Amino acid sequence: MEWLTDPKAWVALLTLTSLEIVLGIDNIIFISILSGRLPEAQRARARTLGLAAAMATRILLLASLAWLAHLTAELFHVGHHAITARDIVLIVGGLFLLGKATIEIHHNLEGDEHKGGAKKAASFAAVIAQIMVLDVVFSLDSVITAIGMADHLPVMIAAVVIAVLVMMAAAGSISRFVENHPTVKMLALSFLLLVGMSLVADGLGQHISKGYIYFAMGFSVFVEMLNLRIRARKDRPVKLRGGAETPAH
Repeated sequence: MEWLTDPKAWVALLTLTSLEIVLGIDNIIFISILSGRLPEAQRARARTLGLAAAMATRILLLASLAWLAHLTAELFHVGHHAITARDIVLIVGGLFLLGKATIEIHHNLEGDEHKGGAKKAASFAAVIAQIMVLDVVFSLDSVITAIGMADHLPVMIAAVVIAVLVMMAAAGSISRFVENHPTVKMLALSFLLLVGMSLVADGLGQHISKGYIYFAMGFSVFVEMLNLRIRARKDRPVKLRGGAETPAH
């Protein structure tokens, strides 16, 4: 426990916790969209279980550093690129994310062909299973970042736990905001397509810096916030001289 008195360990904990939260944003978006297909009464429980599963996955990966080392062992070559178990996980996870985001976009554009059809099709167990599959993929980047930034396993685990608790507290607000604004939901699904594409590219040896991806996401969110503010102003009623109100548009 000597790391408790090491200032470098505390700096690493603060930095790593912040990075874990940033890297977990796409996970929150995915969980929010999937839980939105469930009945209202089950959504909060699905988000909590999904994030708890993400925390457990990250801690298990951190505790099995020897197994993680095997993920980078070369299995075979595709052209000049050596494929590892980590690459296979990234490619499969990226393809799953691309497929799921495409299905969700189609569902939002086309709507339900039958009343309540989409809600009945989404069972609680199926949603949790899909969340857990993607938790493994999202956890790889998070765990690899943690290993590269901290020397003490307790520091890594503490950062993961703190980050997930923060995400649990924010997940409800993010989910409601995404559900109440269809354009934001479509933007979030587009982010998932972007993340899925980057995972597949990374698995094939074409690394795309996360900085570029998060900058694109941040800029898109900034523009959408401006659009939401403009729409809110247009919808705000305008008072006439006589005291009556009329819509701004």
